[in-house]
Amino acid sequence: MRYIAILLAIFAFYASPLLAGEENSSAPAILSIIPGQAPPGTTVVVSGTGFNADSSLYLGIEDIPFKPLSARQISFEVPQLSTGNYALYIRQKSGAPSKAYSFAITSVKPAITAIHPDSISICSSGYERQISVKGKNFLEGARLLFDGAMIKGNRTSSEEIIFSVPAVPGGLHQVQVNNPEDTVSPAIALIISSRPEVRSVSQGDDYVNYYELNVEGLNFQHGSTLIVDGRKVHSGQPIPGERDRLVFTSCNRLIYQRYPYDNSMKSFQMVIVNPSGEESAPFTVSAP
Repeated sequence: MRYIAILLAIFAFYASPLLAGEENSSAPAILSIIPGQAPPGTTVVVSGTGFNADSSLYLGIEDIPFKPLSARQISFEVPQLSTGNYALYIRQKSGAPSKAYSFAITSVKPAITAIHPDSISICSSGYERQISVKGKNFLEGARLLFDGAMIKGNRTSSEEIIFSVPAVPGGLHQVQVNNPEDTVSPAIALIISSRPEVRSVSQGDDYVNYYELNVEGLNFQHGSTLIVDGRKVHSGQPIPGERDRLVFTSCNRLIYQRYPYDNSMKSFQMVIVNPSGEESAPFTVSAP
């Protein structure tokens, strides 16, 4: 009996590590996590061994749903958790967990795909100045940056923000979206056109020694100058020796008070020059 007891003790001594190894071999093992950091909504692929229907995937203390891809791969979508580092590991319902690895949840970066319209006239007003910013990852509390300065915007969804263009000079301007965690989208351009454009000229009221030409178009400004066949016609009071006068009525309309030396029809070219120096294309007119 003593001999049998000794044999059993020797067997138990050598068998216990083997049994322990067999038990440890049931624990899952993580070999790779791609990517190792990502914002919420990103799909992550975990490769390893020991994944099965009884496996549970954890980020910190959160049990995360996953999708089996193969016997050695599973994938999951990064949940909406605060930014930071989390322990990622896999646990079986009955058995030891895998080794934990650090996974970083990063801030969601907004992205602008388009703005509509992407250009407006400097004279536009009201609804004409409303811009729709389209993109993705516009979080609750996202702010709009116009040329780097924060302006009021209306977030209608995670993919759209609407704003009204502030009163700024013409030219190229930048629009960005800034999420609450201070992640900023790349800039997209908005063009504010300030170049004058003559679209039509028609004869208006006729007086004793002068008549009026109604000039219709875009981007006319206070202080705009009319050039008629190389001769300047100023707004306000005419300069000494000149009688022709330009009257500003709106961004879209000017009145040219013309004093003809006779009533015969003539052909001449008109150009509008704004105070900034921007000029309209020449417009040919037939009038006395």
